Amino acid sequence: MTAFLDTNVLVYQVDTKDPTRQARALSLTATLYQQKQVVLSTQVLQEFYNTATAKLRIPSPVSEGLVRSFARGRVVQVAPPIIFAAMQRHAGGQFAFWDALIVEAALSVGCKTLYSEDMQHGLVLDGMAIENPFLGL
Repeated sequence: MTAFLDTNVLVYQVDTKDPTRQARALSLTATLYQQKQVVLSTQVLQEFYNTATAKLRIPSPVSEGLVRSFARGRVVQVAPPIIFAAMQRHAGGQFAFWDALIVEAALSVGCKTLYSEDMQHGLVLDGMAIENPFLGL
């Protein structure tokens, strides 16, 4: 069962301000990578790099190395069909555009789970469940 990881899950792996969330993010991603079930998108990789360098002040070479490491999972190229589908989902009013883009990238490859702290936990979209891995922490 493939699982899509939103940017926040990757960011928590390197953000030491919340050790509980960091431990959960590390455990979840380690398990998914070990099972070869991780899916990311080019958007997630870009957002991670930007957050790591700008907000967390991780040096660029280190951030690049992390992105390269994350990219060993399956990476969805955000192409026009995904963008157009995200526009439609965004127009429905339920999602911000950037979240809609993540949803559509995950759906485009048949993910069954989307892990995100920023979206509605328990929502099921076209057979894919959104789960907040940090709920209750």
